[in-house]
Amino acid sequence: MPAAGRTTGWETVRVNAFGSSTPGTGSPVGAVRRRAVVDALRRGAVPESGLDLLATGLDRFERAVDEELDTVAAGGSVFKAVRGEYGSGKTFFTRWLGERAKRRTFAVAEVQVSETETPLHKLETVYRRLTERLTTASFPPSALRPVADAWFYALEEDALADGTDESELSQAVDRLLTARLAEVSRHAPAFATALRGYKQSLDAGDEATAAAVMAWLGGQPHVAAAARRSAGVRGDLDHFGAFGFLQGLLTVLRDAGHAGLVLVLDEVETLQRVRSDARDKALNALRQLIDEVHSGRFPGLYLIITGTPAFYDGQQGVQRLAPLAQRLATDFTTDPRFDNPRAVQIRLPGFTEQSLTSLGATIRDLYAEGSPAPDRIKQLADDAYLTDLARAVGGALGGKVGVAPRLYLKKLVGDVLDRIDQFDDFDPRTHYKLTVASTELTATERNFAAPAPAASADDLDIDL
Repeated sequence: MPAAGRTTGWETVRVNAFGSSTPGTGSPVGAVRRRAVVDALRRGAVPESGLDLLATGLDRFERAVDEELDTVAAGGSVFKAVRGEYGSGKTFFTRWLGERAKRRTFAVAEVQVSETETPLHKLETVYRRLTERLTTASFPPSALRPVADAWFYALEEDALADGTDESELSQAVDRLLTARLAEVSRHAPAFATALRGYKQSLDAGDEATAAAVMAWLGGQPHVAAAARRSAGVRGDLDHFGAFGFLQGLLTVLRDAGHAGLVLVLDEVETLQRVRSDARDKALNALRQLIDEVHSGRFPGLYLIITGTPAFYDGQQGVQRLAPLAQRLATDFTTDPRFDNPRAVQIRLPGFTEQSLTSLGATIRDLYAEGSPAPDRIKQLADDAYLTDLARAVGGALGGKVGVAPRLYLKKLVGDVLDRIDQFDDFDPRTHYKLTVASTELTATERNFAAPAPAASADDLDIDL
């Protein structure tokens, strides 16, 4: 087998990918890890890694999340719905959870739901995006082929441990493949057939065919007919076959040394903006997927969706399909302090001026660790200044501090901290004034930044 197949052992080593300290120990953060976080914030993006460094206010979810990950690792399955307004940190939360899962040897995939690119009612497309975005602690997207190689290596090791002779190894691996995927083959026999064809192509040294078959396994359309014939499969993956392929992927992940798969379906609220017929199909597909998770069909799957309150509570979203609304029903009438993190639906309260200032202080201190002038950074960007900046950014967005985190952190890092770090005589109180151009805002932020319509004719300014 290729050397890549010997990566199984790497996946079981629970160390930080950049060799830095374990979060919470008080030890310095690794330079590479810190730089990745700061660079992402400078671009106005949610970091792909290092989110434990910024996870202020998520401690109340840690126990429930860890319990659910333990359930999935033990062969169970979990569904979770995350609700929050724009800017409340839904993407941050799911990536924080994903990082936490990777440290427990889970694989993770984050899929953006989209009417054109990833329509939810076409589960074959969701599966394809899943495999494209599949990542592990050792491999970036797409980790599908390394995972498959690790699985075949594990089968070889199991066969040799049973006393199989090297000359009969290929046949023994084929028997193990058939046995391990027996349940999957009842629903999606093509998955096992394609895996067998992939291995045969590798053994024959036919890399082109092996790559094409792996693409077909990942749900890619328009794979060369010759490659499909060589593997013994036909056509493209369809909506119903996607469930069987997901089952197969979970089996392969588990046997390759992974605890399970965390699958995030992000921005599900976009369903509200599609045609009514497509919306109804998508909502029913979501209901079907949730039911399959709860039925135990997908052992090792932690499925998360994110959406706005309008999606969960409005008639253009979940409430449009009564069975789905019943499955996601959660009481949010109590004080948010007493929200149940174990509930099927959890809410993120969003940022206040105080919590935004606290997050800013965390970023400032993280930035200062890697600066040659940490004392100057902490002095000039003190907590009082961070509060003033949070207030100013919120004001630029119509007074909505809750939607300001992305822009606030972008301005803090790129406009303030970078300048303090590089210019000895720069003082943000003297030399910097917040400016916000419409071109640097997202569509949602522009809506908040737009001036409110006049309440009456008396409110209109007319230049005579």
